[in-house]
Amino acid sequence: MLLSHVLQQGQFTNPETPGYVGFANLPNQVHRKSVKKGFEFTLMVVGESGLGKSTLINSLFLTDLYPERVIPGAAEKIERTVQIEASTVEIEERGVKLRLTVVDTPGYGDAINSQDCFSTIIAYIDDQFERYLHDESGLNRRHIVDNRVHCCFYFISPLGHGLKPLDVQFMKAIHNKVNVVPVIAKADTLTLRERERLKRRILDEIDEHGIKIYHLPDAESDEDEDFKEQTRILKASIPFAVVGSNQQIEAKGKKVRGRLYPWGVVEVENPEHNDFLKLRTMLITHMQDLQEVTQDLHYENFRSERLKRGGRLSSHGYFSLLHLSADSMNDNDMLLNTAFSSECTNYVIT
Repeated sequence: MLLSHVLQQGQFTNPETPGYVGFANLPNQVHRKSVKKGFEFTLMVVGESGLGKSTLINSLFLTDLYPERVIPGAAEKIERTVQIEASTVEIEERGVKLRLTVVDTPGYGDAINSQDCFSTIIAYIDDQFERYLHDESGLNRRHIVDNRVHCCFYFISPLGHGLKPLDVQFMKAIHNKVNVVPVIAKADTLTLRERERLKRRILDEIDEHGIKIYHLPDAESDEDEDFKEQTRILKASIPFAVVGSNQQIEAKGKKVRGRLYPWGVVEVENPEHNDFLKLRTMLITHMQDLQEVTQDLHYENFRSERLKRGGRLSSHGYFSLLHLSADSMNDNDMLLNTAFSSECTNYVIT
């Protein structure tokens, strides 16, 4: 009786032509579920002090991630080593929640001898992979927090004539672990001709040293022409020359974010002045691809190398039982290994 009433109301009638099943609505289900769950993204910023890293991040996401930051003096920097500061903020826009984690690296490149200044950064990236592998291999995998570094903005000084030796060494050390996006900081100190010359020099040196930076995926053939043109412009803009500012300035009768100079105003969100909008567009429109490359390439490379080492102890004190050699196990160990292989890849040693 109830079913006939529902059918009479038309709620289960076929809205389409014959042959329509309804699975074309699956993307809508995925969208609703993803929006309800929210998204996670981790961005690392690396570069020498004074290049405007914090200002740029605050400008990108219209938030203040460092409300109580204290800038150390020169005397304090002498004994200071590279530190890792992770700040997490929940951002909501039109009902979509983003859990953004920004990993800053104060102290990078400040020491007189900066030979080992990036070992702490590499250890942090590997540690997040290790933690994710541990959680993924555990018994409860329902609520895994993804703190893997999905993208690294590497800030290059505009005052040199290209990459410094430290820039080359660092990017070569991490390019197989994280998506590297080179950024020319404080681009308002360069003329347009100097900016283009520096961009070409940096790209040539990146190619010369075999550094793998993040390459935007090509637009699919079925994408609209505007998106294809946007992708082409973004690819041609690498490395991005940016200016950051959270200060509101009046220019041409309207309030804009920019920097005021005696000769005029540099507008942060004006594409004719710098590549800030292009960098933000790249990050937002390709955020999913950055996560997929991290999962399918960098994390899988780490995972395969980690599993090749077998039952070797890690810094977290756990080992992989499945990858112990058969010669080192007796019959009972083999039975235990087989019985728990589907669930318990890793055991924690207490």
